[in-house]
Amino acid sequence: MSYAVDFATVSTVGLESSPVADALAGLRANEARYFKNKYDHVFTVEPASDATPTVDWVHRILKEERDIVISSRPLEATEFQVENIRMAYVFYENGLSINVMYTLEDSGKRAVGFKLSDGMEIPAELSSFKFARQKSKLAGTIRGSYFVIKNEY
Repeated sequence: MSYAVDFATVSTVGLESSPVADALAGLRANEARYFKNKYDHVFTVEPASDATPTVDWVHRILKEERDIVISSRPLEATEFQVENIRMAYVFYENGLSINVMYTLEDSGKRAVGFKLSDGMEIPAELSSFKFARQKSKLAGTIRGSYFVIKNEY
């Protein structure tokens, strides 16, 4: 069942099994607010088990680009298009959020972003990345990093 993320009233719906559920819910709400404000897009997620093609696409990019395999269980995912950008998000039980920004034009920007919920440790599989800090009213301190996608997906 899909869930439209409300950024006015942050809810842990779908994320309850995470040890940092409140912070992960704030992170998810932060993303929802961004897409509503920038693109007037309602950020809607569904259980990862119902979004297998999206989760598989994100995991394929991680594996083929950087040989990264995420050890945490995916809880929720979403995929949508805003303007000419294909976006995908996967939210993991450990508090990690991964997004893929894939511009549809060949010359466009394409990247994978990682965001860590407040209170979680950097996962071992991402230990080689440097994370910048960002303050959020909804999510506390978000730590983020990214890499540029080089191949076609």
